[in-house]
Amino acid sequence: MAVILRLFVVCLVVLTAGRAWAELPDFRELVKETSPAVVNISTVQHARSTAFQQRYGLPDDVPEIFRHFFGQQIPLPGGKQESASLGSGFIVSRDGYILTNNHVVKDADEIVVRLSDRRELDAVLIGADESSDLAVLKVEAKNLPTVELGNSDKLEVGEWVVAIGSPFGFDYSVTAGIVSAKGRSLPNENYVPFIQTDVAINPGNSGGPLFNLDGKVVGINSQIYTRSGGFMGVSFAIPINVAMDVVEQLKANGKVSRGWLGVVIQEVSKDLAESFGLDKAAGALVAQVVPNSPAASAGIENGDIITRINGRDIYLSSDLPHQVGRLAAGEDATLDVVRNGKRKKVTVTIGVLPDSGAMELAQNPATAERLSNSLGVLVTDLSDRQRKDVGDGVMVKEVRRGPASMAGLINGDIITMIYGEQIHSVAEFDKVVNNLPKNRSVPMRIVRRGTAMFIPLRITD
Repeated sequence: MAVILRLFVVCLVVLTAGRAWAELPDFRELVKETSPAVVNISTVQHARSTAFQQRYGLPDDVPEIFRHFFGQQIPLPGGKQESASLGSGFIVSRDGYILTNNHVVKDADEIVVRLSDRRELDAVLIGADESSDLAVLKVEAKNLPTVELGNSDKLEVGEWVVAIGSPFGFDYSVTAGIVSAKGRSLPNENYVPFIQTDVAINPGNSGGPLFNLDGKVVGINSQIYTRSGGFMGVSFAIPINVAMDVVEQLKANGKVSRGWLGVVIQEVSKDLAESFGLDKAAGALVAQVVPNSPAASAGIENGDIITRINGRDIYLSSDLPHQVGRLAAGEDATLDVVRNGKRKKVTVTIGVLPDSGAMELAQNPATAERLSNSLGVLVTDLSDRQRKDVGDGVMVKEVRRGPASMAGLINGDIITMIYGEQIHSVAEFDKVVNNLPKNRSVPMRIVRRGTAMFIPLRITD
């Protein structure tokens, strides 16, 4: 009886394992059909000799001590030194248009594309966009194999995806995993809602395609999160829908124009949501409206919380630049905002994103100052130069123990609004502070080193 029971258990385990194995995806056909359209990209950058080297004629065999003195790499006379980079890409049209990352081909003097049949073709850079890290190349060829493009908006978390590329120079390496998250924002990447995956991506995979199980490209592998320089389980891809918007503009104009609203925004934390009277922490809080911007013309105000744009929910503040950046200049957009606890709709005409510029704050002496004992902060009136730069407000000169310190105020902060009340002077600041409610959070708008933001302030009994 025991023998029969053991046999039954063994059979059950085998059947269960077989069923689980059968449910795992088979990538063989996908790889066979799609890999011919994946390419290897190598670049060469010619370094030119400096005027000093040309004058003194440094030889090719510069001693190591001098190499260290002049730097680790010394360009040789005549531009003989070369540096190469390696990446991936994929063909999107039969006449030779190729999509890759901008950082793969940036500053390249020569770009060589190697196809799956080992042909090597010289490529021309049609256009590149640093903000989205995308570049379009063109090779002279006909009837090339191409990928089929999917719809990244329909991609779901938990879905299987496959990457093909050239990690560390190993051509046509295939890795697989799942979508870990969508709409990720990365530092200094305001206009790309990245797809996060656990697909193994390493140096050389950049610019390569990310496929769904239907064999359609849903993303472009772009970045990894790492502390070691290699793959650590977190990689990021540019959604193909975002990429193709950029591609069409690059092909047509050689550059990319993005929609612009003209607001400085921040996240709505739990404490800020409470201070603004919201039920939950969601939306993009307008910390500053740029003068003469589309937002200013439409009547958007500091302290507005944008919750939707053209019917699309704004859950995180990072969702707003993603949505606005994809709109065309001159297009009307409908914003759902919460202002002073009331919901309203605002129509704004989208502008063209201008060159970035920072607002500088002057640090001139103040004309009047006063210590607000209820907050524990010494504030001072602004100089004429400061008012010209940031408008009305008071500057924090000293922070002592109290609600101001708990709120995170620091010396040099400029307080421009508290609880929906504009602050024009020290006297007005004192009046507003004396009338603040106790034991609840209220929003306070400050400008810190040129950046406007809201912070929650709480005064207790």
